[in-house]
Amino acid sequence: MATGGNEARRLFHGRGQCFDGLGFINIDFFAPVVLITLYAEPDTALWQPLLQRLSDNPAVACVLAQRRYLPRAPIETVSGKLPETTVAQEQGLEFLLSFRDKQNIGFFLDMAPGRAWLRDNAGGKRVLNLFSYTCSFSVAAIAGGASSVLNVDMSKAALVVGRENHRLNQQGASMSQDVQFLPYDLFRSWGKVTRKGPYDIVIIDPPSRQKGSFIAEKDYQRVIRRLPQLMPAGGEVLACLNAPHLGEDFLSACFEQELGQAVYLARLDNRPDFPERDTQRNVKMLHYQLAPSGRSQGQ
Repeated sequence: MATGGNEARRLFHGRGQCFDGLGFINIDFFAPVVLITLYAEPDTALWQPLLQRLSDNPAVACVLAQRRYLPRAPIETVSGKLPETTVAQEQGLEFLLSFRDKQNIGFFLDMAPGRAWLRDNAGGKRVLNLFSYTCSFSVAAIAGGASSVLNVDMSKAALVVGRENHRLNQQGASMSQDVQFLPYDLFRSWGKVTRKGPYDIVIIDPPSRQKGSFIAEKDYQRVIRRLPQLMPAGGEVLACLNAPHLGEDFLSACFEQELGQAVYLARLDNRPDFPERDTQRNVKMLHYQLAPSGRSQGQ
């Protein structure tokens, strides 16, 4: 199992159900750490040779196992020693990772195509990053020359990590671009976000199901219907959803119902190291544009 350099990647994507009998395991590489995510107890006949092979790889200093099938999804060190600081390296950028006492490590590999798209399209643009978490989209936007980014998330702790991610990439307080962080519950009031606009690009990347924060089936439409107040005609939207039980048609229906003037442009390709038997279960990243005056959907 070659790691092939320090770029963060998925080494094995069992959850895509493309490998019979291995749907319970994913393996990620964040140089020099390997993270094995388990959704069921592995068979010893598979587990021991896998650990041995990973431990013998000179590029690997530590192997971690996260057992998602247990309460709180604990992470344990099964080989080597975890470095004090570990980052995900992606296209010349770095993102802090946390493997201690948290279910999510602070970075989602499968969103790389969205970050790449934003980096390529953010030049001179005002970006609104909704449900920003640790602000990886924001870092990508600034790397692409965005004039400003507003990061909005309910979690103050996540935004603290977001600030550190900017500093890690030399996007600190002295940078010419304007980066702001707003710990805020959107559904209590949109006033602060609206007043700081308008925005040229809006990123929507919510949790699919998080009690007290966001439930996709009832809350995604509430975000979409606000877009005309946030951006002018011609503004672009990247609508993301990582919910295996909701396909692309769910997002399409939300836009058709709430924002008929939005023009569907494309669905971004998913990462090749995340193969899926059913692509509707993979992360969805849909690119829309608010139609300029005189143009409607389908024209």
